Amino acid sequence: MASASRVLLVAFLLATVSVMAAAQKAVAPAKAKPAPAAPAADAPGAATADGKPPTDPIAILKKAGGFTKFCDLLEQTRVDTQLKAQLTDSYNGLTIFAPTDDAFDSLKAGTLNGLSSQDQIQMMLYCVLPRFYSLSMLGNIKDKVNTQASGHTGPYKYAIKPSGNNVNVSTGVKGNNMLLNSVVSKDFPLSIYSVDKVPLPYELFGPQPPTPAPAPAPAPTKSKPKKKKKSGIAEAPEAEDADATADETKNAASSLTGRWVAALGVLAAAVLGGAF
Repeated sequence: MASASRVLLVAFLLATVSVMAAAQKAVAPAKAKPAPAAPAADAPGAATADGKPPTDPIAILKKAGGFTKFCDLLEQTRVDTQLKAQLTDSYNGLTIFAPTDDAFDSLKAGTLNGLSSQDQIQMMLYCVLPRFYSLSMLGNIKDKVNTQASGHTGPYKYAIKPSGNNVNVSTGVKGNNMLLNSVVSKDFPLSIYSVDKVPLPYELFGPQPPTPAPAPAPAPTKSKPKKKKKSGIAEAPEAEDADATADETKNAASSLTGRWVAALGVLAAAVLGGAF
């Protein structure tokens, strides 16, 4: 009987402990699982997820989309390599006016066909300003701005002026002025703005000066007779001088003969007169 009572007591105690443990688990707050981080919004100009400054224009443009032809030209001319190097070690930054694929498609057929490889490089550099400009900074410009392109007359330029809440960019070529469409990158050291026209440098696409007429050929010059060096030996007279000398000699001989004939005539008359 005592053994049975002990067994029941132990069983009761075990059951009580189990119930209390279960009650404590139910009352204790459950640990919240960490929620997955939401993807960062692709704000304009965010080039990398780790917050590094944008230094790769091609990567930014390809991520934005719609700039395939511009990227191809940047790579073919190796201007992209130059821009990366500048952005990696730059205190002034860069600004790019990036023409869209639609802008290239709207060009007249053959517009770019006559460009040399050097002209293509200058055309790509013409899309780049040698410092960082925010949209508000561009809106305060009221004069011409240098680009990275240059020629024998100096840097190629844009004429930039405010236009409402936007800015008007003009190359000087007739019909080649544009407004900024959208901001592709806005973080220092690189700002990129899309444009709906391909920027055409005035130095390459403006009216060219007429080709000067070739200079007339110089008139032929008469050669002067060379002077003969004097020497100790008398030279034979030329043909004309020889003929003239012969005529003079002949005339002198004839005159002398006439004089002798006249003298002999006078002498003969005197002799004959004395004889008679």
